[in-house]
Amino acid sequence: MNTRFTWVAGRPSVDFTATVGKREQEPFERMPEPADLARWFREAGLTQDEVPVSRRTYGQAVQLREALYRLFTGATLPADLEVVNQWSSRPLAGPRLTPDRRLATGLTDVPELLSRLARDAVDLLTGPLAERIRVCESDDCSLLFVDTSRPGQRRWCSMNTCGARAKMATYRAVN
Repeated sequence: MNTRFTWVAGRPSVDFTATVGKREQEPFERMPEPADLARWFREAGLTQDEVPVSRRTYGQAVQLREALYRLFTGATLPADLEVVNQWSSRPLAGPRLTPDRRLATGLTDVPELLSRLARDAVDLLTGPLAERIRVCESDDCSLLFVDTSRPGQRRWCSMNTCGARAKMATYRAVN
């Protein structure tokens, strides 16, 4: 059974933390197997290829995901910076040309994809949106998102789900 992934955060590194659902309520894993991580990479648009994921690299991805979550929520453990810095400082392969002078696609592996996620997180945490990483205010959701609204007062991960439920609950309470 394929679990659906959530894409409400606005940044790949933050969306990656959503591969655990309902963290603060009844946590569940959205990518319980290595093949699910490969599917997440494709659905996130980080690769078009079927990337082979070993148990080892799957474990490394989960370790990075948890370090990112703690960094984004301010619950950082000393080892979290080391994990993220280890991945963000890895050299990335540069663009490649095919014999007919086109940009080569593919040739991506899990370490490169994890490095890209870590670099996205470093960019986010050191940029102007660092203070705009939020936890959804819905009682039954704990997804993270980057608030890119002009006033910076977004409360829900998605207006279509959590925001709509909250507004409906308020409406029912008043009427």
